Amino acid sequence: MLAATLGAALTFGAPAALAGTDPVSGSASAPAAAAAPQAAAPTSQSATWVAGTRAYLVITAPGDSSAVRAAVAANGGTVFANYDAIGVIVAHSASGSFAATMRGVSGVQQVGATRTSDVPADAYNPALPANPAQSTTPVGEPVRADMTQIKADQAWAVTTGSATVKVGILDTGVDDQHQDLAPNFNAADSASCAYGKADTRAGAWRDVGTHGTHVAGTVAAAKNGKGVIGVAPGVKISSVRIAEPNSSLFFAENTVCGFMWAGDHGFKVTNNSYYTDPWQFNCPDNADQAAIIEGVKRAQEYAESKGSLQVAAAGNSNLDLANKTTDTESPNDSTPVTRTITNACLDIPTELPGVVTVSAMGTTAKASYSNYGLNVIDVTAPGGDATGIYSTLPGGKYGSMSGTSMASPHVAGVAALLVSTNPGITPAQLRDKLATQANDVACPSDTRCKGTTTKNGFFGEGQVDALKAVGSTPPPGKYFENPGDVAIGDNTTVESPITVSGVTGNAPATLKVGVNIVHTYIGDLKVDLIAPDGSVYNLHNRTGSGTDNINQTYTVNASSEVANGTWKLRVNDNAGGDTGKIDAWNLTF
Repeated sequence: MLAATLGAALTFGAPAALAGTDPVSGSASAPAAAAAPQAAAPTSQSATWVAGTRAYLVITAPGDSSAVRAAVAANGGTVFANYDAIGVIVAHSASGSFAATMRGVSGVQQVGATRTSDVPADAYNPALPANPAQSTTPVGEPVRADMTQIKADQAWAVTTGSATVKVGILDTGVDDQHQDLAPNFNAADSASCAYGKADTRAGAWRDVGTHGTHVAGTVAAAKNGKGVIGVAPGVKISSVRIAEPNSSLFFAENTVCGFMWAGDHGFKVTNNSYYTDPWQFNCPDNADQAAIIEGVKRAQEYAESKGSLQVAAAGNSNLDLANKTTDTESPNDSTPVTRTITNACLDIPTELPGVVTVSAMGTTAKASYSNYGLNVIDVTAPGGDATGIYSTLPGGKYGSMSGTSMASPHVAGVAALLVSTNPGITPAQLRDKLATQANDVACPSDTRCKGTTTKNGFFGEGQVDALKAVGSTPPPGKYFENPGDVAIGDNTTVESPITVSGVTGNAPATLKVGVNIVHTYIGDLKVDLIAPDGSVYNLHNRTGSGTDNINQTYTVNASSEVANGTWKLRVNDNAGGDTGKIDAWNLTF
């Protein structure tokens, strides 16, 4: 599901070393040349690491795991991380008998090796990812075809999403310094979960490839007049890096850590454009894989119990997930073997209960590479085929990728818009709304597509529709916006102009004024709309006390004002200690 790219080159699917799925070319199923991942920082060394160290999930009852943790130490292992809330311990051991011994310990329910390769020495002293130098891009932000395909451009006239909504990008990391991501990046809730334990050092969340930064841009690249625009450009994104450097693999303990972090940090939505390495499918009749299924499942359920919905890519192998027979790609951290599998074997996290599974479309048809399956696929979204999805890349750059990895963040963005317009919505309700807002896509003349027009194996409930998700049609009339930032200092008054032209007569009695101000303690602020003749219309007058940020659309009776001319948003800061900026504002006539 994970795709890598260099510069602006189009790449499909993913090299096996990155996410375990073969790349897919634009015209056929033959492998395409794999693009190299961005170089990670040098691997660090640790005196505590020994060759042969493997990682295990030790599953016990939720609650106090002290007795089981003591047994880990007594049987040749060490506790690397533990999650008592779900009864999952991440253990390391170089003993070949560790798993078998621990399975006989009282209170231990399951034990499973999470990899067929050694834990890297970097796990004990992780090197921080590189912080790339940033390029700049000329002003200009054309609306892309994938955004018009799901009507995101029309949805923005209703809402760009709420800054109170947090979306977690569980991936290879995110370049938080990127000009199109920095305005919406939430460093306070970002971390690395590589190796299965949260690393909260500044920058630990950064990209060890390119994939996570590309995904982040599709979800929420800022609407700032340059580069690209994400589906929900008003929400906040956090990076939880679960890919390990050098290999870019996503092992089970990393996914467990990521979901626990999502639940504990209030993420309303997470995007998961990967599968849990090293097994493309985890089979419950294998003791190791059964423990992986259970551990990741418990972590997903924990995140959901805390209000988080997981959205995941279906995969890029053009497989029918409802009729599994063979796995030829696992384990991808050592030597893959061909094995017979059944539908009991799961691609995780995408096939776990509660997770929204996303297939990829081109313009009108299933993307050639996309996995499918009746009652497995929930919804579909643009993933790119011949042309790819254009989005952000590390270092202030942009480029195109194709894959279900690119479809999933479109759905995560629509989910974020749904949360923005439905505060307090539960994950279960959000899943239902994602299904009901989707537009039906009928099966083509392809015998592999099973089901009905309203629900089938290629497209699930249909293609997501951002406009329907926000529950409205765009306000009538012409739309004008100023996305430029204007700094708001202590005890200062600033203005941001919009020049309106081409509107006949006066402004309407229902002039819509969209305001996005990033500022702590909005009780300091007085916000006015200034008409071309200087008339003042108050929008916000020092209410809200210590609440952060204004992201709201106001209705103003401006019917006495000539529409054409220069309108201004005036912001007056009336106290010291809190500053911010006008991030963007708009008028709809």
